[in-house]
Amino acid sequence: MAEKIEELHLADLHAQAAKLGIPRYRLLRRERLVAEIRGRDSEDLAAEEPEAEPERERERLEEGETTEVVGVLEVTPQRYGFLRFRGLDAQPGDVYVSASQIRRCELRSGDQVAGPARAPRRGERHRALVHVDRVNGGEPPSDGRPAFETLTPVLPTRRLALGDSNDTLTRAVDLLCPLALGQRVLVMAAPRSGRTMLLRHLAATIEEREGTELILLLIDERPEEATAWHDALPRSEVATATADLPPEEQVRVAELAADRARRLAESGKDAVLVVDSLSRLAVASASAGGRASDVAAVKALFGSGRELAEDGAGSLTVIATVVEGAEDGGAAERAVVTTESSLIALDAGLAAAGVFPALRPGECRVSNEDELRDPDELAAIRRLRSLLADLDPAEAANLLRERIEGSASNAEFLRSL
Repeated sequence: MAEKIEELHLADLHAQAAKLGIPRYRLLRRERLVAEIRGRDSEDLAAEEPEAEPERERERLEEGETTEVVGVLEVTPQRYGFLRFRGLDAQPGDVYVSASQIRRCELRSGDQVAGPARAPRRGERHRALVHVDRVNGGEPPSDGRPAFETLTPVLPTRRLALGDSNDTLTRAVDLLCPLALGQRVLVMAAPRSGRTMLLRHLAATIEEREGTELILLLIDERPEEATAWHDALPRSEVATATADLPPEEQVRVAELAADRARRLAESGKDAVLVVDSLSRLAVASASAGGRASDVAAVKALFGSGRELAEDGAGSLTVIATVVEGAEDGGAAERAVVTTESSLIALDAGLAAAGVFPALRPGECRVSNEDELRDPDELAAIRRLRSLLADLDPAEAANLLRERIEGSASNAEFLRSL
């Protein structure tokens, strides 16, 4: 039997009892109900059999008052699941989804699922989903669906337009290491080097881009900071593994946020996952596993960034920070530093001195640059890098700021070179 009867939600036990014709099954205590089902020598609970429409209609009528819900599905190791809502952390108001619904609708962790939910019955702690109406905004899958891991990754070529931004730091990033859909962008930062400002400006710019789905993942962050991010990005998903959560819960939220981004890419969307930080994820993962170091979750999350080749598929861009001096001892940085396709290096010394943008131009880099810039722009950028290389960091940052503030766009700036 695919599922132990004792582990089933009460709603599933009632559904099975109805199929078996057990009289007055709703009045039976859970232990007696399990015994009655066993005594009838029922078929395998995991067997896939279509529901007759009259039976489904009868079940709907029996459910009583329901509320329409939309949440992100997390599938448990026991194969049932829960719909998570704001922040993706576990809450008493989460909605239970049965294993049979997950199996029948081919649901995966990270799917956005919509449908009616009923109130918990006696002996139940959570509301339960009555049936699945929508999955990721469309009809529930019925004849197979692509899996993120089997789709073909290709070099990113669709550039994110940041050169017309009103923010100096965002434009500086666009000059030194242009961002594209499907990249793995690593932000190397020390405390108080301006990484939060950088992420906030990048996220706000990306949120305005039509057709792009933004997810922000905060790990071991202060609760009030999570609230500020929710307010700053009202149209985006903000997953908050805050500092008051235990390490295993922080890892769970991080994995669910990454799954959500993968499901979006599978379904043809361009997803951008912004993560602060991989260093804190490494610490949480190690603590949850009782180990001194564990970077498997870090590598899996960051490595998900890719442009997908198949028709109908989208992309997943990962923009993630690693923090110098964090408790992971640099483990997260060492795990991913050779796998990034774009690197942004922030300078805490410049930030402390009030020099802006606090970037280290010589350490910022991007792969596949000739596919992201036209020949004239590429030639101009090389002249700019040569000019900045002859200056000390503060002089280079000041020159960059003056030229950016003196031009309406990066295209205009580069033409002046």
